[in-house]
Amino acid sequence: MYAIIETGGKQLKVEEGAKIFVEKLEAEVGSEITIDKVLFVGGEKSKIGTPYVKGASVTCKVEKQGKADKIRVFKYKAKANERKTIGHRQPYTRLIVKTINA
Repeated sequence: MYAIIETGGKQLKVEEGAKIFVEKLEAEVGSEITIDKVLFVGGEKSKIGTPYVKGASVTCKVEKQGKADKIRVFKYKAKANERKTIGHRQPYTRLIVKTINA
């Protein structure tokens, strides 16, 4: 069984036992969270939401809070002696999918 969920403005396909990276959620490491925004549940019998499947949810355990690798951004304007380097590290939350309730 698998499901397509929406979190952090993105859609992810998840299965039980999978590790997923999502935008940072305000939850402590080791706690469990429930995601209700389930768009699709697949398996023996599929359910399609309009836009969400009623009564469906995905339970996940928070494994880690972290930051992604640094991305370097270089801004340059020709003939203006304008150069600027900045970096960015996007925060994320790593989840382990426990159950899919359809």
